[in-house]
Amino acid sequence: MSTFKILVYSDDSTVRETVKRSLGARLATELPENEILEFATADALRLFIDSKKVGSKTKVDLFILDGEATPEGGMGLARQLKDEIFDCPPTLVLVAREQDAWLAGWSRADAVITHPIDAFALAKKVLSLVKAPAN
Repeated sequence: MSTFKILVYSDDSTVRETVKRSLGARLATELPENEILEFATADALRLFIDSKKVGSKTKVDLFILDGEATPEGGMGLARQLKDEIFDCPPTLVLVAREQDAWLAGWSRADAVITHPIDAFALAKKVLSLVKAPAN
């Protein structure tokens, strides 16, 4: 694996930037460098995913989706990705409140982090998803 591809979806550029800074250049010394792909719209994300499904070298290793994005939130998008992508990579959803975690469960997200984003908590959660044993 040449890079570890992380797809970040949020309509808010400050959220995308915070995620990028929180994850840094590499999650761990034993992992390749991060390649963070940013998307501000769900349509652009879907076009990217659809173009990469068959016969492509570009593979996403992790989705980080903003549940507070508008007009389309990351929770619905997470559920769609889980429904439509065979062997879907882990998904992490950013939510406004701890109480919203149950909605992220509906979306079949693998993890949840609340806004405002705590850089250390995000990095730790992402690393746990990446290093989790395959089911």
